[in-house]
Amino acid sequence: MNAKVEAPSEIKVARDRRTLKVVWTDGAGDEFSAEFLRVLSPSAEVRGHSEADRKTMSGKRDVEIADVQPIGHYAIRIVFSDGHDSGLFSWSYLSELGREKDARWQGYLDELKAKGLRRER
Repeated sequence: MNAKVEAPSEIKVARDRRTLKVVWTDGAGDEFSAEFLRVLSPSAEVRGHSEADRKTMSGKRDVEIADVQPIGHYAIRIVFSDGHDSGLFSWSYLSELGREKDARWQGYLDELKAKGLRRER
């Protein structure tokens, strides 16, 4: 069972709307590109309802963060410039993305290549 992850002490969108910075209560921080968060959104649109349903998002290199909305005391909803807004990023999911960022990004790039897809539109 996953340990409970405390709410971050700060969540900040960069001025250019292309990066989200998360500062945890222990002072550690994670930075995520808008593209990274969009292609790894925990929404059913991206994840599907099973591994077989999961979709590879392509053409998201220029996506921006339009808004960040708090959801209770456990998550945020990120609204992206392409209109996507259905994924809830829980504190535990954001923490997991921070720990696994490099491996997940490489996995995404490998998947794009294997499917003949591109980051650009």
